[in-house]
Amino acid sequence: MSDHPFLITARDLKPHIGRDGLSIVDASWYLPAQKRFARPEFEAGHIPGAVFFDQDEIADKSSPLPHTLPSEAFFAERVGALGVRETDTIVVYDGMGFFSAPRVWWMLRVFGAKDVRLLDGGLPSWIEAGLPLETGPSRASPAPFNARLDREAVVFIDEMKDIVAGGAHQIADARSGERFRAEAPEPREGVRGGHMPGARSVPIGSLTDGGRLKDAEALRTLFAEAGIDPEQPVVTSCGSGVTAAAINFALASLHNRNVRLYDGSWTEWGSRDDTPVETGPAR
Repeated sequence: MSDHPFLITARDLKPHIGRDGLSIVDASWYLPAQKRFARPEFEAGHIPGAVFFDQDEIADKSSPLPHTLPSEAFFAERVGALGVRETDTIVVYDGMGFFSAPRVWWMLRVFGAKDVRLLDGGLPSWIEAGLPLETGPSRASPAPFNARLDREAVVFIDEMKDIVAGGAHQIADARSGERFRAEAPEPREGVRGGHMPGARSVPIGSLTDGGRLKDAEALRTLFAEAGIDPEQPVVTSCGSGVTAAAINFALASLHNRNVRLYDGSWTEWGSRDDTPVETGPAR
């Protein structure tokens, strides 16, 4: 479908619509401040055959944290209900171009899907290409999704505390620079501002140009400027584990296979009283 292992263009995707073994997933999700609503937007217009992946619902509902990974059984049930198999070629997109789709790309992969792509430029690129939309809710026949969680791809709080204390591991934070430096308040009540000691700021918006992932040379430059070696192991974080996956995707596109995601992210770290926090620029 594409020479890039993780990206596909709208024009390359179009001839494959309706093909057996292809699943298209709308992974749109928005922050409250963005004042956009993913499911109504999906029903108003989506790529033909796409299904809607609700990131607030396909999560561990017993956790006090938002968006944490669910159990294998829950993920298999919910994603299978969308008609998606782990053996499919899965194309994921979102309504902003490159914002929430990387999280679902990452989730599908850590639960065992092998061939998962992002639509380059997301739904805006499909619309700009003059390609057709479909309206209404998801229409899918349930399919088996055999979920096997790769726990090595995920960092949990106890290990994250050790990583920060050790000071030798690269940590990349996808939140805005203002939140990273504690110059802007956190959107969730009870969460401190600032960042983990040793973390570097890589705001999600810095990874894109016009809603599309920047090219390899530009990505290498921005990571270097942020103090991140893109060839060495990295742990990613953000507010609630969604936009952190954009850094995972960018580093994977640079062939770094040793990138892990701290699933609790800043909502967990910043709300505890046993985790160190720094403010101001990265040191």
